Amino acid sequence: MTREMLFVGTVITADAAQPRAEALLVRDGRIAAVGGRAAVQAEASSDAAVVELGDRALLPGFIEAHGHPSDSAVVLSRHFVDIRPVTLETADDVMRAIRDGVRDHPDGAYFNGWDGLLQTGLADPTIAELDAIGGDTPLVILHNSGHVVYFNSAAARQAGVDASTPDPAGAHWQKDAAGALTGKGFEVGTVFALLGPTLTTAAHELPELLPAYLRSLNAVGITTVSDMSWDAAKQPALDAARAAAPLTARLRLYEMSAPGRTASVPLENGDDVVKQVGVKTWADGSPWVGNILISFPYLDTDGTRSIGVAPGSHGSANYSREQLDEVVERYFPDGWQLACHVHGDLAVDRVLDSWQALLERHPRSDHRLRMEHVGAMSPAQFERAAALGATVSLLIDHVYYWGEVLVDELFGPEHGGPWANARAALDAGLTISFHNDGTVTPAEPLRNMAVGMTRTTRAGRHIAGAEGVTFDEALRAQTLGAAWQLFAENEVGSLEVGKYADLVVLSADPASVPPDQLPALEVLETYLEGRRVYRRDDASGA
Repeated sequence: MTREMLFVGTVITADAAQPRAEALLVRDGRIAAVGGRAAVQAEASSDAAVVELGDRALLPGFIEAHGHPSDSAVVLSRHFVDIRPVTLETADDVMRAIRDGVRDHPDGAYFNGWDGLLQTGLADPTIAELDAIGGDTPLVILHNSGHVVYFNSAAARQAGVDASTPDPAGAHWQKDAAGALTGKGFEVGTVFALLGPTLTTAAHELPELLPAYLRSLNAVGITTVSDMSWDAAKQPALDAARAAAPLTARLRLYEMSAPGRTASVPLENGDDVVKQVGVKTWADGSPWVGNILISFPYLDTDGTRSIGVAPGSHGSANYSREQLDEVVERYFPDGWQLACHVHGDLAVDRVLDSWQALLERHPRSDHRLRMEHVGAMSPAQFERAAALGATVSLLIDHVYYWGEVLVDELFGPEHGGPWANARAALDAGLTISFHNDGTVTPAEPLRNMAVGMTRTTRAGRHIAGAEGVTFDEALRAQTLGAAWQLFAENEVGSLEVGKYADLVVLSADPASVPPDQLPALEVLETYLEGRRVYRRDDASGA
């Protein structure tokens, strides 16, 4: 039996050929017609369910081009204590939560979200300080960026880590002048070394945790999300989740790269709901922990001292050029798309140099090589990326949450002001997307759009140094531009005939409100293939 829904009212399509319409018809999960009310109604059957939008607006489902749903589902679960700055604002709150967590979890206390730059008063904890708090309880704290982990001696013993333990590829254990562990590890290899057993235990619950997390994304209008730290070991859990019930969002997977490894699945895999489309690499780390590779120095401030960055530091990279070349050579010749985490301008140069040489060795007309976050990327570098056929995804929420930190504490107005310069990227001719990066900032596509337009922080300060984007450009960055980056533009991202009916209903026309009011709009309903997966009055979906 044909299943039809006819939406009538304000329809914003993200399709440049027809940006707005008066009606949209859904038939069997796909868009059957979009355009003027009379023409679309003529296409509908007599028993089509009619939705009069009234003051509401219908848009394409939002797309999170750089997410971490499988990891986010775990670190937001009962296995970790949430101490993120969006949850706990003060240093006192954080330290109280850590002490309470140790008391409540004597077999091992694990925390996610430490951020000394936003939770003012926190300074990088030493191993002695964590020993004093944790005692014989293994104590591990994951930085909000995900690029640093803090630990006590009990956690190191449990993980079999000591001063002689080799550094994992692309990661390292910090040591003092005497060669002893300081209780701080950089990058994903150290995180997995310390949290591997806990992550494995939590993964057994992933068939329940992942669908719940996807429903939380539906509540903000997201219908497609990438997983930028995918591990094939999670595949059985994902299969179990799909067997239990249909997923409420599409997943586009990017397997974590490693020297000497190759992809765990063939290039042709999956379906329109779940598919691995690429491989993720990391060129450098996080501005908030001091390990991005930059041509300009970190400032000498209370903020930089609190995160343990030496005055005048120019940061660091995870891989040398030769190591980066070796990693990408393992995947790109087989046809895989590459997505590379990179923040510092010198790290950007390193990636672009590597990719230029890669494309000379292995030409490909439509590779969509992705650069992720690109905080310090310059206009000239955006232009070079465009000439190579690359694309960028920006963590624009850095401006909202850390705008003052970037300018006043870390880099000054010259380098902090133009951070995540979406305007320059678009002017260079790049296709862009906005993202929230898993739990680093809350999933908030409407906030992303507003920040991209206004470059205003949550304290209300306009961060000078880059111009904002237009509403249409911001919308595209959360819809069709993101879909294009995921090689999904023929299925989703805009409201066009033949595409899946992945839809979001907002409480008002977003183009009719001032940009700073966009985040106040409510997501009333979210649909995947015409099936309602979220309704504001019934958060369990339909």
